[in-house]
Order: sequence, then C-alpha cells, then structure tokens
Amino acid sequence: MLVHLCSTVEWERSQRAGVHAPDSLDAVGFVHLSSPSQVHLPANRLYAGRTDLLLLRVDAARLTSPVHWEPGVPTDPDGMVFPHLYGPLPVGAVISVTSYLPGPDGRFAPLT
Repeated sequence: MLVHLCSTVEWERSQRAGVHAPDSLDAVGFVHLSSPSQVHLPANRLYAGRTDLLLLRVDAARLTSPVHWEPGVPTDPDGMVFPHLYGPLPVGAVISVTSYLPGPDGRFAPLT
C-alpha cells in the first residue's frame, strides 16, 4: 500500500474529476506518494500545523501510470527513496481516506 496527502478541498475536486492531479504533476511530472512508514517526513516538511489534510491509502495494483522509487530531499535518512507516480492518481485506486492531523505541537507522528 502507498499513501498520499492532500487537502479536503483537493480531494473533493478530485472525486468530481475522477482523478487526483495535484500541482506537482505539472510542476515536476509526478504525484508524490509515500510508504506508510515514511509519510510523516514530507508531512512535517511541507504541512506542519495544517489540520485540513487527508491521508489517501492507495492500492498500487490499481494505478494506471508507472511508479518509480526515487530519492526525496537531502535531509531524508540515507538511502531513503519515495514512490513517485508518473501520471494522475485515479480515484478508484484510493481504498480509504482518513483525516491526518498533527499533534499539539503541530508535527505529524509516524503512522502506527
């Protein structure tokens, strides 16, 4: 399973469109995904303190575009790679959606 973070507004728009195509798809050519064990890293780097995020759990077998595991940013743990989806995320590949809230300090904890 893979995961993706987006706002509630983005997800509502994606459900109407049938695909989730965040700005990163145009900007860098892919949709940022994570494994459940690493999603807190980009969440804290990009979204600390935000309370409007959803955690989309994605069935990789339902994806219609290629996924490549590639390095994130230099501050990630050595050798860590992230899944990047080179195309839009089909709404049908999302198997569950839950709120993803930070703790009282505004930081996201690792998923358990």
